[in-house]
Amino acid sequence: MPRRSRYTRVTGQNHWSFMFGEIAAYAFVVLVVTGCFLMWFYDPSMKRTVYGGAYSTLRGVRMSQAYASTLDLSFDVRGGLLVRQIHHWAALIFIAAVMLQLLRLFFTGAFRNPRLLNWLIWVGLLVLGMAAGVTGTVLPDDQLSGGSIGLIQGVVQSIPLIGTYLMLWLFGGDFPGEKIIPRLFEAHLLVSALMLALLALRYRLVRRHGHTRFPNRLPDLIGRRSRLVARGALFSATCGILALLGSVAQVNPIWLYGPFEPGSITAGAVPGWYMGFLDGGLRIMPNWEPTVFGHPLTLAVLVPALIVPGIFFTLLAAYPVIERRITGDLGAHDVLDRPRDTATRTALGASGVTFYGLLWAAASNDQIATHFGLSLTALTVFFRVAVIAGPLLAFTVTRRLCLGLQQREHDEAEHGVETGVIRQLANGGFEELTNSPQRPTAR
Repeated sequence: MPRRSRYTRVTGQNHWSFMFGEIAAYAFVVLVVTGCFLMWFYDPSMKRTVYGGAYSTLRGVRMSQAYASTLDLSFDVRGGLLVRQIHHWAALIFIAAVMLQLLRLFFTGAFRNPRLLNWLIWVGLLVLGMAAGVTGTVLPDDQLSGGSIGLIQGVVQSIPLIGTYLMLWLFGGDFPGEKIIPRLFEAHLLVSALMLALLALRYRLVRRHGHTRFPNRLPDLIGRRSRLVARGALFSATCGILALLGSVAQVNPIWLYGPFEPGSITAGAVPGWYMGFLDGGLRIMPNWEPTVFGHPLTLAVLVPALIVPGIFFTLLAAYPVIERRITGDLGAHDVLDRPRDTATRTALGASGVTFYGLLWAAASNDQIATHFGLSLTALTVFFRVAVIAGPLLAFTVTRRLCLGLQQREHDEAEHGVETGVIRQLANGGFEELTNSPQRPTAR
């Protein structure tokens, strides 16, 4: 049998943007390890109890066992608060890394054949990561998470025909019920298991199809030991940064918010940054509630919370198939595109980013109005117009920039880069010196 080479052909891994996927995977490993620790001490129960732990401010206050166990985890379990904060930061960085990975795949065309399934995996990881983040932040049952529970109630009830029945089943009765925390805890574990399965499938696909590479970059021959050392260094760096953030950057201090009480909410309560687009859509959506066959239809919640995100993520998942149908490109691609070379796709990506960013900014319309002395009503109207006009403007500007860059490169390849240096010839004529390999033209 032929001897197995000590080197592995790794295509394109020497580019820094390939780290996004690895950072997401390593952050998920931290999430699993810290989550197992937290699950050992957390009690997902809404039964009422009287707190008697180490945090004296809330001692003697009635609260759910879920909130009491989270306080005990933060103040009575050795290292509990550190692990809680590392877990929270790992979730935020995981979603950020997945988003950046999706942007890289989209703008470089890395979703093309034979990597369509890899694209769908990353889209699924984004959706599941958001679901895991929402269900995870609700579990402490503090005053801040109560706002998310109220939002869940409103979104579920806005579903036509079955919304009310679904809400009663989910909450186990009238809001807030006694079942929502245990069921969201089960959903959190289920979503995490699905994410683990997707990451494992993605690893197998990478082993099968290999990595893509950027133009003008030859495949690298990297020793297995060197590759393991590089991956170990990135994993250690990811864990170290998460540990540093968990140690010095306070996040989600539930003891300052207090236990959740229906009918009240903490001032300045906002969802995680990755769910800001949902909050922004709810804030700027007009209060439309038409009556259809005698039943009110709550479009003010249904459209921004379910219809718009559903359309957005469906188009995101289906984009490779749509592009393949339009272009007729069925070939296999291992070389990535430069964004400027695919003007329409790049413009669509910029349009989508602008749409998401404007909704994300609209989630802070009250803070913007307060800090800059603006009218909240005028600001809301501005965002209503901007979320429609902004993506169109971004598409037009980005496409023109890409086409302009293409034209400039074509001109440079044909005529060379002008230097501004003019030389007189022996016959009295003049020529311009360029860096083009072609002979300068006499003028």
